[in-house]
Amino acid sequence: MKMEKIKIRETSKTPSVSFDPEHGLFELRGKSIPENSNGFYTPLLQYVEKYGARPAERTVLSVKFEFFNTSSSNRIHALFKRFERISLADRHVLIRWYCEKGDESMLDAGRDFKAILQVPFEIIEVDEL
Repeated sequence: MKMEKIKIRETSKTPSVSFDPEHGLFELRGKSIPENSNGFYTPLLQYVEKYGARPAERTVLSVKFEFFNTSSSNRIHALFKRFERISLADRHVLIRWYCEKGDESMLDAGRDFKAILQVPFEIIEVDEL
């Protein structure tokens, strides 16, 4: 059964979400400071769990956060672990962490995630997100 794409618009507190399982392209962009991070991320975690049963040939997750809070950090880590599981099942998975040049806190966050995950993880510094 074909999985539907997910498109969620960015708000002042939640990131935009674009999940295209057919092409293996996943993106989170914006701020992640929801009132209820579990409420926001749980459906995404369940979706990626389901996707992991029949992933595309190659999966790329692009993460372009301006800012995220501590409760989001735990959910983002849980999301990354879902992609890590797909990677450990001998699938091509790449996480791309984008941050603006000079944004040390987002650069450090990317480095921290990269250090604790066993999945190809690129940190890409850009002039503007």
